[in-house]
Amino acid sequence: MAIPVGSKAPDFTLKSKTATGLVDVCLSNNIGKKNTVILFFPLAFTGVCTTEMCDITAGLSQYSDMNADVIAISVDSPFAQEAWAQKEKISVKLASDLNKKTAEAYGTLLPDLIGLGAVSARAAFVIDKNGIVQYSEQTPTPKDLPNFTAVKETLARLK
Repeated sequence: MAIPVGSKAPDFTLKSKTATGLVDVCLSNNIGKKNTVILFFPLAFTGVCTTEMCDITAGLSQYSDMNADVIAISVDSPFAQEAWAQKEKISVKLASDLNKKTAEAYGTLLPDLIGLGAVSARAAFVIDKNGIVQYSEQTPTPKDLPNFTAVKETLARLK
């Protein structure tokens, strides 16, 4: 069960692979500065996840215009995420939750997905500048996309 609205968002430090090497991605870097949209997705190189991240990439400026940073998290390695991002031209900040602790902290860890083992459910969170969850959604199945209209409406109220 995804953590509820009104909760303090668990901080995390995850790895992301960039052209310059591995870098840390931390929720706490945005506290006091920006709102944060956190998107959990099951696996890179899969159809629905690719559609979701390509759509978010296409509309990334809308999130920036609402003073929000978007971080997409999966249990893939940062190297797999980088290869996927390059192949699909994804510019969303991807972060690796290889040890699955962040998905667990947010209540989105699925114990087993079609026999592949534990992965994150598809979920969306809006975290305000104070680190409080203002929107929380875990989709009914990994094939369903979050309600991005509701995510943007929440951000618009937080400006």
